[in-house]
Amino acid sequence: MTVEFRHAETAADIAACFPAMRQLRPHLTDAEAFSARVGRQAASGYRILAAWRDGEVVGLAGYRPQENLIRGPFCYVDDLVVLDTDLGNVLGQRFYFRFGMLPVALRFAMRPIPASVADV
Repeated sequence: MTVEFRHAETAADIAACFPAMRQLRPHLTDAEAFSARVGRQAASGYRILAAWRDGEVVGLAGYRPQENLIRGPFCYVDDLVVLDTDLGNVLGQRFYFRFGMLPVALRFAMRPIPASVADV
């Protein structure tokens, strides 16, 4: 069985990614809402690269190209389990520590993002 890597480009492709993404993001409970969210994020360059086997998504990574002053151009992978974990996810952190991975950054967030900021 061959695995094919290709981007989820169509609405059907994105919907096919939902079960795999839900494994990583269990708070996502609705396929339509997931597809709409992916569509909104696509406006800022977000894409899903999926691994397909026999027409089924068996793995994926959601990413976006970015650029900042400290690094220049780079690719940020949003949806790949080995890049970051919530500060409250102690079991996830223990998993990474066990494999010799150490934290290299602290990210700040505001939840929910006020409408006045989101509209900028």
